[in-house]
Amino acid sequence: MSKAQPADHQRNLAYYRECFSNLKVYKSQKNGDALNKPILLLSIIDLITENIIKDKQIPISDELVETFKKYWELTTCSSFKGSDFALPFFHLKNDKCKFWHLKYSSEYDGGRPQTIPKLRDDVDYAYLDEELLRLMQDEVTRKELIDALVSTWLSSDKNLIEEILKINQNFEEVKLEIEIFNENSKNFEDNPRRSLRSTVIRNAFFRKAIVQVYDCKCAFCGLKVTKNSNQNIVDGAHIKPFSQFYDSRIYNGIALCKNHHWAFDCGWFAVDEQYKIIVSNDLKEVSPHAKSMQDFHGEKLLLPNKEQYFPELEALQWHRQNVFQA
Repeated sequence: MSKAQPADHQRNLAYYRECFSNLKVYKSQKNGDALNKPILLLSIIDLITENIIKDKQIPISDELVETFKKYWELTTCSSFKGSDFALPFFHLKNDKCKFWHLKYSSEYDGGRPQTIPKLRDDVDYAYLDEELLRLMQDEVTRKELIDALVSTWLSSDKNLIEEILKINQNFEEVKLEIEIFNENSKNFEDNPRRSLRSTVIRNAFFRKAIVQVYDCKCAFCGLKVTKNSNQNIVDGAHIKPFSQFYDSRIYNGIALCKNHHWAFDCGWFAVDEQYKIIVSNDLKEVSPHAKSMQDFHGEKLLLPNKEQYFPELEALQWHRQNVFQA
């Protein structure tokens, strides 16, 4: 058995992360890597998250095409063509990692469909590995798969931070459109989840943007641990909760390691108007091999190189007043 085809019990999260990080994409000297396959997979994850795709079968539905088109518009500079969707849907089966499979129609007579109507004539549906479907349905492992796609494909080596920030801003503009829709729609309360589509993907771009401007370092303790080119130990933490404010601007974020992200969300520490750390005074700590949280009290938060990326003082004040446990 080849390395590309492990036994079923070996098809775990690490395997599929590797698959997503090594997709076979078309490379152009003018436009760089073609994003068709990564965007297709993000679109499928989006619909699985929303429970619109409920099993391993992936139909060529209007919903999937429209979701792909929206992500295409958000992440690329090219106008959408039907072949942008049809070709990756058909050719993903040829990747070295065989997680994508096609059920051909009785009408299929060879060749590659380059339009969406032709794709629908030739293919009944695609289907995923059962193992991959389960990983996409789980909130924790789904985030890992999204991060593998975003970190590997949806940025350029030449202009990494600026490009990611631009895409993140594009998602913010979509959010504003959603808010306008909510205000004008009589049916919003009947179907609130549908108005918040793209949240899971938008937050992946937010995390990517925050981690990049902080150079993959925890702003609290300075910890930096990376693995390969697209995994690190730092999170992009929202200062004002996304679930409440739907705000993924760069100014509403801080890069924090897993422990200090959790502590920040719980209000165990805050940051003052001079960007100095304030630690809750009733923590009971045993930290024989690392600096305790209390020892960071009064130290300045590690900030990005550019002031334009600093956390917003108003957001930090909101966190002190509403989350911090003094």
